Amino acid sequence: MTSEQLKKVIIPQNLRFTKYEETVPREILGEITSLSATPHVLIITGMRRAGKSTLLKQINENLFSSKQTYLNFEDEKLLSFTSEDFGAVHETFLELSEKVDVVFFDEIQNVDKWEIAIRRYHGEGIKVILTGSNASLLSREFGTKLTGRHIDIVLYPFSFREYLVFRKIELSDKDFYLPEISALLRKEFNIFFVKGGIPEYLRFEREEIIQQIYEDILIKDIIVRYGIGDERSFRELAKLLLSNPGKLFSYNKLKTNLGFGSVNTVKSYISFMENSYLLFQVEKFSPSLKKQIINNKKIYCIDNAFLNLVSFETSDNLGRKLENLVYVELRRRKYTIHYHREKYECDFVLSLKNKVVRVIQVCYQLDDDNIAREINGIIEAASFHDLGEGLILTMDQEEEKRENGIKITIAPVWKWLLKIN
Repeated sequence: MTSEQLKKVIIPQNLRFTKYEETVPREILGEITSLSATPHVLIITGMRRAGKSTLLKQINENLFSSKQTYLNFEDEKLLSFTSEDFGAVHETFLELSEKVDVVFFDEIQNVDKWEIAIRRYHGEGIKVILTGSNASLLSREFGTKLTGRHIDIVLYPFSFREYLVFRKIELSDKDFYLPEISALLRKEFNIFFVKGGIPEYLRFEREEIIQQIYEDILIKDIIVRYGIGDERSFRELAKLLLSNPGKLFSYNKLKTNLGFGSVNTVKSYISFMENSYLLFQVEKFSPSLKKQIINNKKIYCIDNAFLNLVSFETSDNLGRKLENLVYVELRRRKYTIHYHREKYECDFVLSLKNKVVRVIQVCYQLDDDNIAREINGIIEAASFHDLGEGLILTMDQEEEKRENGIKITIAPVWKWLLKIN
């Protein structure tokens, strides 16, 4: 690409990038601030339209004094861009800023061999901050060129706390316990539970936005990128998994039910969806890595909006959707997540630094039909991991009890979401 062609893209992009807009400050900004002084390349990954570009603007405004060194590779004018064009990009940056200390590249995975140019920037002492929508692609390519010299950060859709900021609801610790505030928060949680946390959808409230994001993930991030020929079967698998969050599945059963030629095809398709942050697999907890791999898995989705607008409805969807929402928050809090299943089942076994620290059960509403099962599951999981307590998250119920020496806290999900740990 010529310098003039690049300027027609870079100049308007940078004008938009440096223009102040009122946005929701992302909670992850604190972590990024602490990392900004390191020499490492920062790689921000996450689902399409989770707010990565806005986060870059916030990083720039808060840390780097609006330097005009931004390029978004989603721009259709850059379809012919190759890694060889990075030299001309740098020259344009210098014309705009005179000195380049920091560069921001958005959706970098759209450029083949991008890691070569990034290594050059890094070698010259320039701070590099990237975004991308494919976890595996970024980590694999960086692993060969910048091993140990990059830090990965995952951005998720809005948390409930960020959602409340978006809704301009500000709370102090004292306000939290007022009855009228509790009623307001419960009402807002009902909306968040259904609509999820994708910023653009919350802003415009158009269902077409979720449908288009879903299509972009399937087509651009998966079908085209990985060269999937049997698009129909792939779509059937995606919709089936989206319709069954939190349910056990096996690769063999999916292969048989959907008519795939091999188990490896099923595994590959699911891994593609994981790499694009659409779905996530959870394995059964076991001290044996081999058993973890061969046991049945569970699937969760990045945001409840997809469950409500893309998946098939099922009779027990409310409980599954609540469980899905909790799962995403646990990922946001950086737990390693497994499920427990022996005589009874517990939804989440949470580890930090290879040590199990908490067990959580999720149930939309505890009643006579399910309370024994839920209590037994949390007791068995807590005892199995030598923990003295367990947590059951529900829609509204709140209580504490002790059974079999285990302290069991029953709490509303919306209250738990507002706590940091």
